[in-house]
Amino acid sequence: METPYTDHLSLEDFEHVYEPAEDSFLLLDALEKDLEYLEQLQPHLCVELGSGSGVIITALAKKLAGFSLCLATDINPKACNATRRTATRNGARLDSIRCSLADALRPQSVDVLLFNPPYVVTSDAELQTQHFDSHSESSTDRNLVFSWAGGQDGRRVTDILLKQLDDILSPRGVLYLLLLRENKPEEIIKYLEGLEFRAVKFMERRIPGEHLYILKVTRSSAAS
Repeated sequence: METPYTDHLSLEDFEHVYEPAEDSFLLLDALEKDLEYLEQLQPHLCVELGSGSGVIITALAKKLAGFSLCLATDINPKACNATRRTATRNGARLDSIRCSLADALRPQSVDVLLFNPPYVVTSDAELQTQHFDSHSESSTDRNLVFSWAGGQDGRRVTDILLKQLDDILSPRGVLYLLLLRENKPEEIIKYLEGLEFRAVKFMERRIPGEHLYILKVTRSSAAS
């Protein structure tokens, strides 16, 4: 799976949008490792939540172009624009929707769900002092905080998604979720088991200062 070009995005773009980093590349590597599974699944709808620059969903859209509709969502309109530009630069067909998580999607419609959430452990008080503003240029630094700051245990947004997961995934759906060790992945796995999902540590990588994981999550009733 080729890493998409990002030479169309400027330093100014990356002042507003999360720049691809080691976590992004780990998620790309996990999708490449599981490409045979994904091709056999032949997903009708693939969605990346919080797409940022769009490199992940663009790479997947190119690989699954024959049978999948690929969408991206982001609450940041600048990220939606960057994702569309990344798709165009790399010859991928996809669209980007401005919304929170999967709010704009039909229930239980997503066959492949990708999420690299804000996972860095921060104080909730720090986040409460920030207010996302999609219109004010002066809010750039504050807005970018929301792409990485995860609150308590780094799971402020992840926990919201997990509670919604049954309403998002199709009966045969699969979620690839990036986590940090401090996000307590074992606790998340047990929580998902209680919701009748099966979650496994599909891939992991140690980089300076971080131990990252990709969880692969399917319904317990579905073949893994």
